[in-house]
Amino acid sequence: MATQSLSSLTLTPAAAARVAAIAQKQAKPAMLRLSVEGGGCSGFQYKFGLADSIDSDDLIAETDGVKLLVDPISLDLVAGCTVDFVESLGGAAFRVENPNATAGCGCGSSFGI
Repeated sequence: MATQSLSSLTLTPAAAARVAAIAQKQAKPAMLRLSVEGGGCSGFQYKFGLADSIDSDDLIAETDGVKLLVDPISLDLVAGCTVDFVESLGGAAFRVENPNATAGCGCGSSFGI
């Protein structure tokens, strides 16, 4: 399957800037992979990591030259999401605003559908 463009997922400019900064420090491409795994206190948890390459079946959202990569299985759980980077007194983190989630935990890293 060919790589497809992903319009149902949004990477905010703040998140794109943070990914670009991290990627530059690690001498990696500015590509963030978002996947979903079973676990966490609400049933599913988000997993983030820099990607070295694009898989043939990845779906891609791009903001300011930074790519957000999602595999087709995870896409079912994160379609329509916005990935942001927020800094607060509690710390700094990538946050996913997921319209599909019916439950979530206080830390924002896990969700239920």
